[in-house]
Amino acid sequence: MTAEPAASPEPPHAVPATHDEPHHAPGDVGALFERARDGDRRALGRLLTYTERGGSAADAVAVSALPLAGGAHVVGITGAPGVGKSTLTDRLAQVATEDGWRVAILAVDPSSPLTGGAILGDRVRMSSAAAPGGPFVRSMASRGQSGGLALAALAAVRLLDATGHDLVIVETVGIGQVEVDIARTADTTIVAVSPGWGDAVQANKAGLLEMADIFVVNKADRAGASDARRDLEYMLDLGHRDGWRPPVALTVATTGDGADELFKHVQDHRHHLRNSSAGADRRARHVAEEVRRHLHRWVDELVEHPPEQAAALFAQVAAGQVAPAAAARQLAGELGELGELGGESREAAGDDTEV
Repeated sequence: MTAEPAASPEPPHAVPATHDEPHHAPGDVGALFERARDGDRRALGRLLTYTERGGSAADAVAVSALPLAGGAHVVGITGAPGVGKSTLTDRLAQVATEDGWRVAILAVDPSSPLTGGAILGDRVRMSSAAAPGGPFVRSMASRGQSGGLALAALAAVRLLDATGHDLVIVETVGIGQVEVDIARTADTTIVAVSPGWGDAVQANKAGLLEMADIFVVNKADRAGASDARRDLEYMLDLGHRDGWRPPVALTVATTGDGADELFKHVQDHRHHLRNSSAGADRRARHVAEEVRRHLHRWVDELVEHPPEQAAALFAQVAAGQVAPAAAARQLAGELGELGELGGESREAAGDDTEV
């Protein structure tokens, strides 16, 4: 976890991060990185564009970012559509910025089916981004990935961390239900609901009661807000979590009411992580989750665009000559010892499928 953030020199005016940079791999990633650490938002926007596009440019950015990351506190905000996540994110960022934190917001939007780009443009609902010294805001397309969280978002969070931001807020898509993916990548997960039982029930179904660190009943000026808070407290009473009980805050994001209380809950949870083994355990799970996601992507690419040897193996499976599980173990063997360990664990579990 990070040390208490000192007030940083006021960054320059918000500059929209664009996606129209040249496609070639940059030879000046190091220079761009230093400029981004000094508060140059155009340089940071270009690095994020390289990160999204992947390839050698993204690898170069990752190499620069990795040694310097680990200082930021990452907050994930998730919830069903219509609960006011974007406005709530904006208010939380305003309060943190006023408290001297250097803040970045990563808004993961649904993808356009035509271009693959982000289509909601959450920045238009975040007025703090236009203020001098306000948070850096970037929209990123989910590109159809499970849970709405783009794999590139994990690398983007690390880049924002490494370029000196004290607080990185990730707002997820919300595609009809509260999501659990963000809980696997954030230090503090905030689940936003609105008055009424529907969202609370969906949170319970999705397992967010176990994953959420803070609950927020937004639009608390509407009827039923107190009932929603009571219902969440009751469901929390039925569960049990050692060391930390998620608080339930009431907010009205459109006016800013309750934003200070929410930020205090974030700081309290950060303090809890820093002063217990929970923080190190959570970060270790984050690393494992990111490696798992990259492994899944590698396997997906292997299946979709198989090299000659893999294509021949798939043909054998189609012809009934090789069992699918055996083919998978053979491909995993290309990972060396990792594949062998996976095969041993399956044999120990009683998987005796043969070619």
